[in-house]
Amino acid sequence: MQEEAALGDELLSKVLSDRYDVELAEVTLVPMGTETINRRVALTDGRRVFVKQYQAAADLEHAQTAWDMSEFCRAARVPVPRLWPNRDGDVLTRFEDVAWVVTDEAPGRVATGPLTVPRAQHIGLMLGRMHRALASYPPPARVRQTRWRTADVEPVAAATETVLDRAAAQRDHRLDQLQVELAQRRDDLRTHVPRLRAGLPDSLVAQAAHADFTRTNLLAQEDVVTAILDFQGETCLLSWELGRAAFDPRTVANSPSWMLCALRMIEAYRVENPDLPLADVRASARIALLYMLFSLYGATTAEYGLPGEAEADLRRYWAERQVTIRCLLSNLDDLETALGTIGQGW
Repeated sequence: MQEEAALGDELLSKVLSDRYDVELAEVTLVPMGTETINRRVALTDGRRVFVKQYQAAADLEHAQTAWDMSEFCRAARVPVPRLWPNRDGDVLTRFEDVAWVVTDEAPGRVATGPLTVPRAQHIGLMLGRMHRALASYPPPARVRQTRWRTADVEPVAAATETVLDRAAAQRDHRLDQLQVELAQRRDDLRTHVPRLRAGLPDSLVAQAAHADFTRTNLLAQEDVVTAILDFQGETCLLSWELGRAAFDPRTVANSPSWMLCALRMIEAYRVENPDLPLADVRASARIALLYMLFSLYGATTAEYGLPGEAEADLRRYWAERQVTIRCLLSNLDDLETALGTIGQGW
């Protein structure tokens, strides 16, 4: 990745000049992104842009789908950064076996703390607006996995032992704590998954969606969402995307208002997207819990080769997910009772 970034720095000025008719003044590498190398760029005319460089092995056909979906949502008044077409009118610019995308640099920043109730409400409005717009978008061929819904529990339970072995090999200083947490996860999978699945609707709405609508892909100023980033361009269950946003682990683990934030977000979502069946809306908490139970992401971090700050954030994410699972298990009945009142009389 570092070698690609260095090569990209050399090529970037030429790409902007030859394909976009603008000149580079200053570039800053942004240490995030797993499939792209990202840069903030100041131009000589005073404008600022955000540039994504796709790695050589990237699926550019799928990337094109994601950017097309992003532009479709921008036309529906969803806050999405404006794409810069190159001089040939293309969004993806291929140059010396590398692909580039240029967008406006969006205002705002990724929030590092828990949600506030007003911000949760605005996120709900934007997610609902996006889902309502994408209901008429052709469903992408790539479908988000739903192993939390149908997969056998035992392979996931067995994978916790593999994760623990990896942590030991990496000399992870959290090894004793991880041993306790992963044992708890095995027990939770075997104890709770069957009953959680039994309470799901037989049919759930699937359509084109963002598919990674999380805190790190939202920019905000105060309590207003200013940009939605990094569409994955997949077909997924809307109740999964709603639940994943509403029960954000950073908020659940750190805010006494987490339940109010979740309920206000879902209520606001319904204002913009009243067509999602109430059964799907009410299942969102249960689905969020199932999804977290089936994910071991963040239990170990060394294999990702992340910068120090990003690795620390991933470890924090894992810890917050453990707290969130316990909170949702303890409060699921109350949550579903509250969710059952949403939409009454509509």
